[in-house]
Amino acid sequence: MVTALRERRRHARAWRPLTPEAWLPAWPLTGILLLYPLWWALGLGVLIFPLAAVPMAWYLVKAQAAGRSVRLPPGFLFWVVFLAVLVIGVAVLGADPTGTVPERGLSRIPGALFRLGEYAALTVLLLYAGNLTERELPLARLVKQLAWLFVVTVAGGLLGVFAGTFEFTSPIELLLPEHIRDKGFIRSLVHPYAAQIHDILGDDRPRPAAPWGYTNTWGNNFCLLMVWFCAAVFGAATRRRTRLLAVACLAVSVIPVVISLNRGLWIGLGVAALYAAVRLAVAGRIWVIGVLIAGLAAVGAALAVTPLGDVVSARLDNGKSNGVRSYLVERAVTGSTESPLIGFGSTRTTIGGRNSITVGESHDCERCGNFTIGGNGQFWQLIFAHGLIGTIGYLGFFGYGIWRFRRDRSPVGIAGSCALVGSFAAMFWYNTLVTPLAFMFLAYALLWRNDVRPQLPGEKVTP
Repeated sequence: MVTALRERRRHARAWRPLTPEAWLPAWPLTGILLLYPLWWALGLGVLIFPLAAVPMAWYLVKAQAAGRSVRLPPGFLFWVVFLAVLVIGVAVLGADPTGTVPERGLSRIPGALFRLGEYAALTVLLLYAGNLTERELPLARLVKQLAWLFVVTVAGGLLGVFAGTFEFTSPIELLLPEHIRDKGFIRSLVHPYAAQIHDILGDDRPRPAAPWGYTNTWGNNFCLLMVWFCAAVFGAATRRRTRLLAVACLAVSVIPVVISLNRGLWIGLGVAALYAAVRLAVAGRIWVIGVLIAGLAAVGAALAVTPLGDVVSARLDNGKSNGVRSYLVERAVTGSTESPLIGFGSTRTTIGGRNSITVGESHDCERCGNFTIGGNGQFWQLIFAHGLIGTIGYLGFFGYGIWRFRRDRSPVGIAGSCALVGSFAAMFWYNTLVTPLAFMFLAYALLWRNDVRPQLPGEKVTP
């Protein structure tokens, strides 16, 4: 046993990056994850991904030139099909589906190019993260960096709860001409704020958004990152103090989760917990079922004895968005029949609202009409904007990943699969571009690298 332990330590030292040349190639990804609060405060936010894609692409080019083959992830052909549909879709931007606001195709090009650029940048991120060696960026380190972002998400949620009106003008925002930065879309990219203010329960209330820009994105990322937080703390050998702090973080996170009034987040957490429990139970860890039951009991007790329970009850009784979501689902399905193969290349705006075409968005009622078809969930955006072929490409890639890595019962395997399965559940009410898709790709890259990584002597894999 002593000999095996010494051998494992020797291999661990061999894999450890000892020189700057070893770990420097990972700086674009590490810089995004560790410094994301800084990018958010500067007004870069999701814009950091196209910027970081440049050195990432350069790394891949240099690796290829040095004779090191650049590997492609399993099922990548599906994703290539999706990207091809994105490019072809530019040709149909001028089409106006029935019931949508007529608009020149040229005016839709900036938004379409923004999405195309982000998809391309995140594709580079996937290839880059998957081709980094264990010496350049160990899997355990990448998991910890994602876990750190979960802590940042919880902190941003608490900021939104207790300082919901907090906002400021970012340096990037100051550099833009006034007529540019006053546009709603541009402002959402460069203007940092703690929460979105919505009237859902009869009065204006802050819903946590920092540092992800939107409440729904905050909820989506919360689910995607929580699995890595649990894997980093409870799936590895950590100190008792660290685990106690982690439990405290999870307990405190209940506050912004409830205050967010985000039903999709609540469902997503349930799906993630159930999936992880089943995977661990199948692997022989039956005690996880008891932990899940105890956790649900603790959350139920907290809701029963605190005002958070009243918030949940009030939210379930006030489904103001249900009608709008149903209307947009109907419009997406109906619109997809007009261009079933490649869609319309982008989203469209409805004429009026769900009750009348004469009811539209106004200064006094910004959410009364002119809704975005495809803005109420990734699945609906896929079938409307990218058609059957694009939908098969997108869902086929992630679906293949879930199937391909289904036998990986390591902490990375369970957490990564949990993230991808959860994203399939969330696609009916959340959109993924930009940061949620980035975290889905990183989950895929972790599963991919863990599948080809050689097992170190003495390393245990869950049976």
